[in-house]
Amino acid sequence: MRRSFALIVALAMVGGIAAGWAINAGVHDPATLKTIAQDLSLVTDIFLRLIRMIIAPLVFSTLVVGIAHMEDGAAIGRIGAKTLGWFVGASVVSLLFGLMMVHLLKPGEALHLHAAAVGAPGAGADINLRDFIAHLVPTSIVKSMADNEILQIVVFAVFFGLAIAAVEDRAPAIMALAEQVAQVMLKLTGYVMLFAPPAIFAALASTVATQGPSVLIAYAGFVGSFYLSLVGLWLVMLLVAFVLVGRRAPALGVTAREPAIIAFSTASSEAAYPRLLEGLQVFGISRRIASFVLPLGYSFNLDGSMMYCTFATLFIAQAYGVPLSLGQQLTMLLLLMVTSKGIAGVPRASIVVVAATLPVFHLPEAGLLLILAVDHLLDMGRSATNVIGNSLAAAAIARWEGEMTNEGAPAQG
Repeated sequence: MRRSFALIVALAMVGGIAAGWAINAGVHDPATLKTIAQDLSLVTDIFLRLIRMIIAPLVFSTLVVGIAHMEDGAAIGRIGAKTLGWFVGASVVSLLFGLMMVHLLKPGEALHLHAAAVGAPGAGADINLRDFIAHLVPTSIVKSMADNEILQIVVFAVFFGLAIAAVEDRAPAIMALAEQVAQVMLKLTGYVMLFAPPAIFAALASTVATQGPSVLIAYAGFVGSFYLSLVGLWLVMLLVAFVLVGRRAPALGVTAREPAIIAFSTASSEAAYPRLLEGLQVFGISRRIASFVLPLGYSFNLDGSMMYCTFATLFIAQAYGVPLSLGQQLTMLLLLMVTSKGIAGVPRASIVVVAATLPVFHLPEAGLLLILAVDHLLDMGRSATNVIGNSLAAAAIARWEGEMTNEGAPAQG
């Protein structure tokens, strides 16, 4: 199913480029080109509205469930605390690395798009730190959801999830309801993503028609810059591996190689899970550590996806020439850190996270279509990186707990 969907996306990309190229070559009147682009924008507008429709309940339900279950992991003691600490640290490094690389490579500046042309939300009045902090706390969660105030939804969800975890019997009825809502929203998200191919077709056709075929060079630059950044992140991971396991770092890389290839070819880190779990035990990590760290890692330790979120969001800001202050960028890191933990496992989770982030910083929501057009190509690299990051996490926790053999034979436990 995933491969057939990828094929449909690829055909939509090719068809959109071809249609846009033909329109650009056959229509020379700028007014006519603008009218055609506006007609095509109906398809993209519907898709963007569908995305906005699911964001609030999706973020709330999955974040509540995730926090409640995370408390279960931490409650088992020392191993849970170390694991979650590693995940937070790795996420911060990945987010900062993506931020650094997008500023260094500046892939979005080649597009020179105009925010006003796509109906970007107004920037509004600047608020000071006091007003911003006060705005984080919702006066009504219903109003926050109606307005898609993601920061306020996150704050309420964090308190709500912690409260469930603190109740003696963990409020089973509410927990069951939250889990069921989360499952329904995951399914609904899958349905919404079925509208991605026509949206990609329309977005590419509109962009190429109005900007000309030269815009494809900018797309190639974006994809190339992202993979160059991934290589840099891999080198950082390799350095950390040498610090943790010394001369056995190459063996850990070999262990993760086949699962990473599976994840890359299927654009799904979940597809590599069984092979990775088996491989880490052969490497010498105890089954107890591997079977504890990996499931949590697939929810809370998505290094490739973390890096992509900052990279893609700043790419959109660069494409539309929207400057973001240092304070805004640091706030973005914090927001991405929390929201991404809530919707792990969501189809095209990174797209949903970016979609939730754009309006918070008054970035054009239509910029989502810029990255959606090539998202599958990028998802392949993200998925492989997530696998490598979780392999490294399991090795780190096993080393700290003394539950990794030196010979590479399967450890017991």
